Amino acid sequence: MSGISKILIANRGEIALRVLRACKELGIATVAVHSTADANAMHVRLADESVCIGPPPSRDSYLNIHQIVAACEITGADAVHPGYGFLSENAKFADILDAHGITFIGPTAEHIRLMGDKITAKKTAVELGIPVVPGSDGEVLPENALEIARQIGFPVLIKATAGGGGRGMKVAKTEAELEEAVSTARSEALAAFGNDAVYMEKYLGKPRHIEVQVVGDGFGNAIHLGERDCSLQRRHQKVWEEANSPALNVEQRMKIGQICADAMKKMKYRGAGTIEFLYENGEFYFIEMNTRLQVEHPITEAITGIDLVHEQIRVASGAGLSVSQDEIVFSGHAIECRINAEDPRTFVPSPGTITHFHAPGGLGVRVDSGAYAGYKIPPYYDSLIGKLIVHGRTRVECMMRLRRVLDEFVVDGIKTTLPLFQDLVSNQDIANGDYDIHWLEKYLAETSA
Repeated sequence: MSGISKILIANRGEIALRVLRACKELGIATVAVHSTADANAMHVRLADESVCIGPPPSRDSYLNIHQIVAACEITGADAVHPGYGFLSENAKFADILDAHGITFIGPTAEHIRLMGDKITAKKTAVELGIPVVPGSDGEVLPENALEIARQIGFPVLIKATAGGGGRGMKVAKTEAELEEAVSTARSEALAAFGNDAVYMEKYLGKPRHIEVQVVGDGFGNAIHLGERDCSLQRRHQKVWEEANSPALNVEQRMKIGQICADAMKKMKYRGAGTIEFLYENGEFYFIEMNTRLQVEHPITEAITGIDLVHEQIRVASGAGLSVSQDEIVFSGHAIECRINAEDPRTFVPSPGTITHFHAPGGLGVRVDSGAYAGYKIPPYYDSLIGKLIVHGRTRVECMMRLRRVLDEFVVDGIKTTLPLFQDLVSNQDIANGDYDIHWLEKYLAETSA
């Protein structure tokens, strides 16, 4: 790829391997960085070069900007792909790489900052013509909370401005619950993010979580690649994702997609990004924008045939987008299941050694995983060990294929969430596409009672 000759992958696990594969297909040399706990990881084995950047704790390795920049200088890497998580949405990291003449494969630091703060992101969304959920114009304080809540109308949702993953998030259904909800959310936000600022939104009763994939070249050209339905969540963490959403028709899909693409054109956004919405009663409400690659990006790739990591690298190198909006053809249906090293009932992490690993195969089947027989899953990181992606001509065909491949997937030596997906694929509500963001937690509560 013109302009980039060697990419350092500043991540671990399945996403590091995913990026490495894209680099190899583009003829770009790769550098893997790893903690001492990940010395035997698959992406480390397959990379052209590898550099140990510290001990197991993330703050001492994968979040250690100094060590990563030093690894770039040692190996001569002229670009960094951050994957997702860790430093992928860290504006300071993007600035430091730029100061060292190293290309950050992602958005500008300005856009990361703009969309990283929830209040600023919402204001920006309004300016760009993206529909938003009714809520506060700025930070909510104990002294103004009641007035704002009455204007919005109960129930309301209190959220951390710097947050994510459900931390610093509380619901107040009545005025009597508001003071405690604000206080608790502020305390949680301070503990989790070092920032106690919160804001308020209208609480939607039974919404779906819909997100739109966008890619921009940084010069005013941008496209959308359709939407994903990520409503099946546990504790605000996605578990099962679909593309396209069973809840939308073609007209709704293309309308919200074009709104998002037009917004990215106005921003002159660079790279891949995802605009997330709550969807209820035919209306979309902006939640946030993630200025990075998503865990669930493979289902978008399955229905469009577009390699999103290739596009990220192309755009970062200055080569621009490989396709225009009218060249994108949506084909079939895809589902992704996140396979975690966790007890399928209690969701307690289950690190340990994988004694046997057999990934399913066949038409329309993709497994993104760095796991293998003999691999020891360290206890220090996220429990995601792989993603199962299936694609079919229709949703029914996709579900039948998923049922088949779940029976083929074998991971021994540890507990995994595979049994959960075997239950879900046989559930009538899931078969009908009839679920919202609360469905999975209710299902888990009922089945564990």
